[in-house]
Amino acid sequence: MPKQYVFFGRPVPRLGARRVSLLLVSIALFAVFSLVFTLPSAIPTGPSLTTTAGHTLTHAGESLTAAGEKISTSLKSPWLNKLNPWKQPSHPPPRQKNDSDGDSWWYSDWKWLSMPFSSSVTLDENRALLPVLKERTPIYCYYDNTLDKQRASKDAESELLLTWRRAWWAQGFKPIILSPAEAMNNPVYEELQKVKDIKASLKTDLMRWLAWENMGGGLLASNYLFPMGPQDDVLLSYLRRGEFPSLTRWKGLDEGLFVGPKADVHAVIKLVMSSSNLASAQSVLAAIQNDKTTDPFSVDEAPESLAFYSGHVINTQYPKLGDDITTSRSTGLKNLNQLIISHLHLTWQNIFSKGIAVVKPIPHHTTYLITPAYKLASRLAHCLESPLPDSCPPNTPKCTPCDDERPLKITTPAHYTNASDLFTIGVVPHPYTSASLISLRRDLSIPYIRRESTRDPWITDLTQEISAPRVPAAPRVLKFKEAVASEPGHFRSLWLPAEQLPIPDGDLYWIFGFQLPSEASYADTPSDGMPPHDPKDGPAPTEAQLKIEPELIERAKKVVNSQAGKPKKAGPGIGGVKEAVEAWNLADVEAWRFARAYLARKTVERRKWEEEEAKYAGGVGSERYRKE
Repeated sequence: MPKQYVFFGRPVPRLGARRVSLLLVSIALFAVFSLVFTLPSAIPTGPSLTTTAGHTLTHAGESLTAAGEKISTSLKSPWLNKLNPWKQPSHPPPRQKNDSDGDSWWYSDWKWLSMPFSSSVTLDENRALLPVLKERTPIYCYYDNTLDKQRASKDAESELLLTWRRAWWAQGFKPIILSPAEAMNNPVYEELQKVKDIKASLKTDLMRWLAWENMGGGLLASNYLFPMGPQDDVLLSYLRRGEFPSLTRWKGLDEGLFVGPKADVHAVIKLVMSSSNLASAQSVLAAIQNDKTTDPFSVDEAPESLAFYSGHVINTQYPKLGDDITTSRSTGLKNLNQLIISHLHLTWQNIFSKGIAVVKPIPHHTTYLITPAYKLASRLAHCLESPLPDSCPPNTPKCTPCDDERPLKITTPAHYTNASDLFTIGVVPHPYTSASLISLRRDLSIPYIRRESTRDPWITDLTQEISAPRVPAAPRVLKFKEAVASEPGHFRSLWLPAEQLPIPDGDLYWIFGFQLPSEASYADTPSDGMPPHDPKDGPAPTEAQLKIEPELIERAKKVVNSQAGKPKKAGPGIGGVKEAVEAWNLADVEAWRFARAYLARKTVERRKWEEEEAKYAGGVGSERYRKE
């Protein structure tokens, strides 16, 4: 029989196991709150301990003060401040221009990597915190849309201008087509009209320079000049910064590219207008060189990342194409456009020589989830139709030509790897989608989510190779955000929200900078486009398991894409389960919101720019012109 304790003659009641646990938890909570909220204010400051008898107490007080300040500073961390139940509520950051697309919302701020969870800054669970959108450097080309041309030739030229725009946009520039309308706004235009003895080619070139000066200088390129190199190339990075202290041209590019400030552009125009060779010169550059005056240009070495399809290059390196242009300009320009697109694609393949990785976290039940990404990778891995299949771009004569018999390698690793010569395509599922696939359940329940499911399984599996084994999910989110949106990261990867697939081809062309091969253009991939099972992923899923995956994905799409978590036709109570899943998988849902918002902002930025530019130059070189 257990011993009965007595206190002042009264029996002490026994404490059961549950009461003891409750007592210990209460004492622990009391101790923590006492330490957090009373220790810094309880430490006296140095001056209050100072005495006239000696300095020992002063030093002791200063030490205690420093300790108190250190603790107080650490308690000002945004993490602890967010957990403080007594803090005053604050207003969320103000709305920004073009900060939403459908159900996706975002807020751009320099602190995007300071906290794992966006709500710490946005004070809104549904608002993703993105990096500040960099202002794109304009790059100009000139096109005379007033000339009377056949419709076929004008259509071919518009297609070529559209390819030019896509290529430069994908490299981070703002491509703008100038026309005689901009040149007419230049004060020198009237003076140019009074000049009688001038060749038509020089007058057109001067109009190009007048239009460029009217825009304030910067970058002036030919519509036959294309970026064909890695996005972190030194020259392309320099051009993207948009800081040009002097007028510069490059060897081998001739009239292909000029950069410089407005004052230097104006000086060149004046120099040409007063040149003694005005009647005989064919171009601005020829007039300056023939005049034998001081060269106003700084001349740099031939660039390795720019391809210039000038008339001379076409006739010497691609003579068949030159003959096509001579025979029929519209047909020849169409073939040239197709050749340039194939070279842009080929350059991309040569940059990512190790192939394409379609990451597949939680690999056992996500075969159908990554199938759209795998199909996209297959299109990127195969060859585009080209009038000269084995040719190389003018800037890389020793390239590795595309070969459909040996397409680019495609892998489906479970973990993300950061490599400069490997392109990554990731499908980011909402936690509700991944929970449905992991469990293979048509209906999820809160007890299942709370008791049986693993927290943040997707982000944990994805970042196994870029994070230490026991790192919690919150720091892993930061690693993921770096892979998605950091300067080198977004050049080498594309992350797609699972519930919004497939992405329209029109958006993909602007992301990559070139058209993609159609699925029907190659025959070595299975018709369903499903990725093959990798033995590293464990046992292959059964037919029954594979059969239910598409149904679960479609059901999850209805739940996830419904507003406020209340699906229209999914059934009662599912919205609450979705919210419970999000609360249980904070890191996974943060990654999903970030990837979705980052892709949506890209689309909004480009569409706004397209709408604005479609007003100028008669819409030539725009998607709207193609539809018309």
